[in-house]
Amino acid sequence: MSGDRTGGGPVTPLPRLVVAAPTSGSGKTTVATGLMAALRAAGYEVSGHKAGPDYIDPGYHALATGRPGRNLDVHLHGEDLLAPLLLHGANAPRPADIAVVEGMMGLYDGRIGGRGFASTAHVATVLDAPVVLVVDVSRTSRSAAAVVAGMAVFDRRVRIAGAVLNRAGSDRHAAEVASALEEIDVPVLGVLRHDERIAAPSRHLGLVPAQERGESAAALDRLAERISAQVDLSAVVDVARSAPVLRAAAWSPEAALAAAGRPPASDRGEEPVVAVAGGRAFTFRYAETEELLRAAGCRPVVFDPTADSALPEGTAGIYLGGGFPEVYAAELSGNTALRTALLDAVRGGVPTVAECAGLLYLCREVDGAPMVGALDAVAHMTPKLALAYHSALAPEETLLAGAGARVSGHEFHRTAVTPTGERSGPAWLLDGRPDGFSADPAGTGHPTLHASYLHTHWAGCPQAAARFAEAVRSR
Repeated sequence: MSGDRTGGGPVTPLPRLVVAAPTSGSGKTTVATGLMAALRAAGYEVSGHKAGPDYIDPGYHALATGRPGRNLDVHLHGEDLLAPLLLHGANAPRPADIAVVEGMMGLYDGRIGGRGFASTAHVATVLDAPVVLVVDVSRTSRSAAAVVAGMAVFDRRVRIAGAVLNRAGSDRHAAEVASALEEIDVPVLGVLRHDERIAAPSRHLGLVPAQERGESAAALDRLAERISAQVDLSAVVDVARSAPVLRAAAWSPEAALAAAGRPPASDRGEEPVVAVAGGRAFTFRYAETEELLRAAGCRPVVFDPTADSALPEGTAGIYLGGGFPEVYAAELSGNTALRTALLDAVRGGVPTVAECAGLLYLCREVDGAPMVGALDAVAHMTPKLALAYHSALAPEETLLAGAGARVSGHEFHRTAVTPTGERSGPAWLLDGRPDGFSADPAGTGHPTLHASYLHTHWAGCPQAAARFAEAVRSR
């Protein structure tokens, strides 16, 4: 794990902090999202970010801040883009007063075998951002201070600027923990009692996305009220303002395309439509994906595969991101008109990208429910979670990559895909493995179709967006 690499670029002030925890399940999402909502209610423009590849938490961040939730992932887009992407998120669609970054797992937990690479601590160090530690004190008292003390000295480059005590049993209990933390000079910024009314429900891939919960807005209002009452927001803002200036320029999709050797479209003329799957079944995609497509001269239009009977008018490209087709299999299967339209489009050569959920949707069936049928394969649920970072190589020319191109990505699912017919070569090879990805039935035999379990962040591989946009614009 390396240190600050914000370099000698433009000096940009941005109050910012990272919300972290000693372990998963401590309440990071609750506190981070609550802080975003409470600060917004207090009149601040807040930019919400998530360390790591997780798609679900940014959905709650977007609801809390009223602007896109964004990801910061060292593996997916590289260390050098952390500060530029943070600044981009803090500037778009309007300048933010403060940026709140929610961590992942435990503070120092990163890629297995990577000595903390891509951990929350790694992100905080590169961004030179103070850390607010969420400490679950439900089964401890003074020992919590020993854990925090260890966190503070484990890596001296990480600055723990305060703590929020979560799931305190009583005022007396909280006072005992706070007294111990004062002895190690870590201020307590707030104390939260256990409250089931603000807990988000979970299922097989983590929290239920905010887009699927009709009560999300009301629950967020309750959370914001609770955070405002029990956390010292002025002290939190002071922590954020203690962050030094960033020596970096904001990322831009136009500059990213140009740096990749694919200048953004200058003479746009008519912008071809890219149909982007949305709705409750398809909630996983990074905000920068659509921004890059716009910069490349396309017009992303969101459609709902569970409800819309046709693709958006003028569709010249299709992007099917991640989500939960297994949960909404009945609705997707029942929408015969759209399934037929998608099958005709894919078979007709409309450039199509399908990541994870999109891959499942294009199969013949998911757990027996008929799907689009563009891939001669079937999908089914499995008890095992596939969750890993990967480095992948394109063995041949594909819709997203030139032969030999390498990308970083991640895998996150509890399903398996089994090809039922003749299979072409894989679109991605993982770390040189000859068997290709865990399930990639589209293969390189389809120059206008890319379907894989691999999720990629196009800010880290803008050439993928450029190649896809070129294919769309050439139709």
